[in-house]
Amino acid sequence: MVSDSKRWLALALLCLTGFMIILDASIVLVAVPSIERELTFSTGGVQWVPSGYALMFGGLLLLGGRISDLLGRRRVFMTGLLLFAGSSLLCGFAWSGDALVLARGLQGAAAAVLAPSALSIVMTTFPSGADRNKALGIWGATSGVGGTAGSLIGGPVTDGLGWQWIFFINVPVCLLVVALAPTLLMDSRGPGRRGFDVAGAGTVTAALIVLVYAVIEAPASSALRTALLVILSAVLFAAFVLVEKRSAAPLVPLRIFRSRALVGGNLITIAWGLAAFGLNFVYTQYAQLALGASAVRYGLMSAVLAAAAVGGSIIGQHLVTRVGPRWVASVSLLIAGAGTTLMTQLTVDSGYFELAFWGLTIFGAGLGAGTVAGSIAALSDVPGEDSGVASGLQNASFQIGGAVGVAVVSAVASASTSGTSPLALTHGYRIAFATVWVFIAIGLAGCGLLLTRKRSLRLEPAAS
Repeated sequence: MVSDSKRWLALALLCLTGFMIILDASIVLVAVPSIERELTFSTGGVQWVPSGYALMFGGLLLLGGRISDLLGRRRVFMTGLLLFAGSSLLCGFAWSGDALVLARGLQGAAAAVLAPSALSIVMTTFPSGADRNKALGIWGATSGVGGTAGSLIGGPVTDGLGWQWIFFINVPVCLLVVALAPTLLMDSRGPGRRGFDVAGAGTVTAALIVLVYAVIEAPASSALRTALLVILSAVLFAAFVLVEKRSAAPLVPLRIFRSRALVGGNLITIAWGLAAFGLNFVYTQYAQLALGASAVRYGLMSAVLAAAAVGGSIIGQHLVTRVGPRWVASVSLLIAGAGTTLMTQLTVDSGYFELAFWGLTIFGAGLGAGTVAGSIAALSDVPGEDSGVASGLQNASFQIGGAVGVAVVSAVASASTSGTSPLALTHGYRIAFATVWVFIAIGLAGCGLLLTRKRSLRLEPAAS
């Protein structure tokens, strides 16, 4: 039996890892202009520095979750840390654009092994109930902050030390966690069949990679090519479902999708990935290209988003235990929508405190509370044997949502912009900000699947 103090120290270690993984997806956006200047890229090739990470991370997450269930969660977690540290070194020492893109892909693959094993250890360390809800709330808050803190940390690091250091800083963190993991973390495995579903792993990984690739490439591809890629992804997903129905040891047991909480929670998580990364990307472009802000100034301008997310997550965690995740998720999405509406009013002459400060503050507060509610809804009642795959699914929802969100808002901004003047760019960015409301609507649809707290309590005795 693990002592209570040791459990919370273990959670702190795991949340540090989760923060690093999500941060690495967002911090690079600030450094992209510097990277493009120093390394050689083909036209439009620099987008693959953030997208290569997202592609491999999102595509391999379910596989990573299954590997952690089969081979042991602590062992896979520690292996993932070493792989992440090694690939981060390769990124920092990259000698060309192609080398950096390849290293980012390896880093994303390492994250796909690391993230679900970390989250599944959280779930097996804290049994279902109030403590697990609290732990998942802290995990969700950490992820939400990691998704917004990249601009705050990345600006000073890029301008002060060079873009290479946004990768080098991962190495000491990984080594510290590896050193402490054997002492603080429990090891566990899924109790099911030990077979490995090769066909299921291949089809779902291919489906996710094709889908993420389609949305990333959509702005530069023809509508026909994008449609064909989406259709191919749908066919691969259908093949995956057929394989899982017939498999004796499925990669993703289809029974988990009978849970309205899991499906609804993951829809909410997808929505927050779409909205957080999408809005952050547009604001990065607006601040640096339309307003001419430096990376450091942009980081300071966006710091309020991360600060508000921290405050919102603390409040959200307490509210979820009192009123349930459905109410908290719904209200937080509407709060974020109000912040988004303010951002649509930005002009090339807008002062920071005139609109952006309040828009980012309101959006960040909703984001912090909402990611907590989505995480708790998706994972709070998952049994231990499914913790790895459920963790992979929840991580995949946020990460793939982020990749799609950046691709969609980028495409909308490009299609709505005629010219390169600050005035023309701002017009496109305002329309891209409005697109975030579509993402919020997806999250509200997910809220409709969640049971109210009162109904959940009535159903609990019948389920036991």
